[in-house]
Amino acid sequence: MNTIWSDYVQKIGTLYFSRTLRFSDEYKEKYMSAFRLDDKKRILEIGCGPGALTQSLTRWYPNAEIIGIDRDTAFIQFARQQAPDIKFMEADATVLPFEDDLFDVVISNTVQEHIEPSKFFGEQFRVLKPNGICIVLSARKGINIIADCTAQQSSFEEAIWRKVEPFCQNMDQEYHVGQYAMSESELPSVMEKYGFHQISTDYLTVNLTPDNPENSKELAYAMINEQRQTNIDAVNSLTHVAPGVVKQEEIQEMKKRINARYDKRIELYNAGIKQWDTSMSLTMVLRGIK
Repeated sequence: MNTIWSDYVQKIGTLYFSRTLRFSDEYKEKYMSAFRLDDKKRILEIGCGPGALTQSLTRWYPNAEIIGIDRDTAFIQFARQQAPDIKFMEADATVLPFEDDLFDVVISNTVQEHIEPSKFFGEQFRVLKPNGICIVLSARKGINIIADCTAQQSSFEEAIWRKVEPFCQNMDQEYHVGQYAMSESELPSVMEKYGFHQISTDYLTVNLTPDNPENSKELAYAMINEQRQTNIDAVNSLTHVAPGVVKQEEIQEMKKRINARYDKRIELYNAGIKQWDTSMSLTMVLRGIK
């Protein structure tokens, strides 16, 4: 059982709620225009995490057979619970358990930067059919503006984060988090190096601003609570990242304070007092042909 990523790097809630928002049907046309998949029948998602993108792909391409894989057991268990009709498998992207020339499309979202390139691109090239499509979604630097009411941590919280900071840095190194990140010009060149051709790039933005008037109340709440979940999960991860350093009662107190801040943010939203906090993501879409 492998739960390293969900224990130490990104919790299930953080990934699932974030990706559910970013791959919602509201942005369907943007993604489908960039993917250009037409009638492709067999699609593999590598590093599917808790399955949010896989679920969206299933809605967007209802005639395709779609498989999601991830090496984290907890992610796959969660994904199966959320979408039992989709095939999810526990598998390693560097040693894919599939025969050669099997898939029409292989797609990944924010996975490339964590895997050595020859293994990442080499295995996808192997399992793709001739003329199959490889799509790599890579997060670029976006905009993140935090509302004052949620940004103001107490001295109690600041002291704990200072105490665990060295452990967080060690974790990134130990688990190769972002070790193979590449620039916008490097990625297409490396993809070509490993055999792909007709490479193209596109850039998509997703604007998660609760106070935008076109957003429904439900969607605005989801945007606020996604940030709440990210902060709560960061605190929960301390039991694994820095074992014995932070007491359980301290973790509970931190979560209590986080919830109070985000409850206040929702209170301000309901009162029509705009904060203009936003999460603007920029995603590079890399597309190549075998």
